[in-house]
Amino acid sequence: MRPYARAAAVGVAGLAAAAAVAVVAVGRGSYAIPPGTVVDVLLGGGTPGQRLVVLDLRLPRILAALLVGAALALSGALTQTFARNPLATPDVLGVTGGASLGAVALIVLGGGGAAGVPLAALAGGLLAAALVYLLAWRRGIDGYRLVLVGLGVGEIVQSGVSWLLVRAEIVDAHRATVWLNGSVAGVEWDRVRPLAVALAVLLPAALATGFTLKAIQFDDDVARALGVRLQLARLAVVLTAIALAAAAVSAAGPIEFVAFVVPQVALRLCGGSRPPLLTSAVLGALLVVAADLLARTVLPGRELPVGLVTAIVGAPYLLWLLVRTNRRNSA
Repeated sequence: MRPYARAAAVGVAGLAAAAAVAVVAVGRGSYAIPPGTVVDVLLGGGTPGQRLVVLDLRLPRILAALLVGAALALSGALTQTFARNPLATPDVLGVTGGASLGAVALIVLGGGGAAGVPLAALAGGLLAAALVYLLAWRRGIDGYRLVLVGLGVGEIVQSGVSWLLVRAEIVDAHRATVWLNGSVAGVEWDRVRPLAVALAVLLPAALATGFTLKAIQFDDDVARALGVRLQLARLAVVLTAIALAAAAVSAAGPIEFVAFVVPQVALRLCGGSRPPLLTSAVLGALLVVAADLLARTVLPGRELPVGLVTAIVGAPYLLWLLVRTNRRNSA
């Protein structure tokens, strides 16, 4: 089967699985609702109480998990293709670290309520990504140089986060730590709507870079011969990836390993020379909504951060990829 056909088949199967998991997740909680009733409520039926629980209390969280997963995975697919490196994620562009510093600074130093945390995270992520891009610019942008600069800036930013946590009050430090672990708990419609609008704009923008992503897998001379304005094309890819990651992190905190693992899983399921964008988005949505369901149900009476569950899934994969790469290099 050709890669495009495989990508379409995997995407459809992932979309069906994500929808099924989302329906089950909406029904789980202290007030359990059967999946059939959840579907009936979503179609306009159900009792007033059921509509309140499904539409107002639980649906925003589930939609946030789906949108955040799609945005992170899509951002990871863009950065890995751009850098020609399976280890490249939005983290190396400074988005996650900058967002963490912005959010933690607001929580620890005060100056805004809970509603201001997503805005502070968004501003911090965008500013850090802009700094990485400016420092990496040398008459153009090279993927490996961008990764190295991003890692350096990320370490500096992480030091700032650690300093803020050390000087914080216990209550504020706990709040900040919960946010840093990544969670969609308590997400309401006011955070879902901006995320949905951002994904509606950025998903077509990402898909429009398809030809560019194919071209930049070759060396620069070949890409130019194919008619690609190289620096402008790279800038478009990087900005799209940054905006996707910033929107996701501002809504739910830094949910680890989604942007790293999902594009590589999609690549291996679909074949081809680069992670498929749309399939990666679908599988990212499936991973985060399933991880959130596990986080709410794996321990009775306790709820884990969704970022902890995705880290448990992603860390072994990272180790496997590093071992595989070392064996390939030593062969």
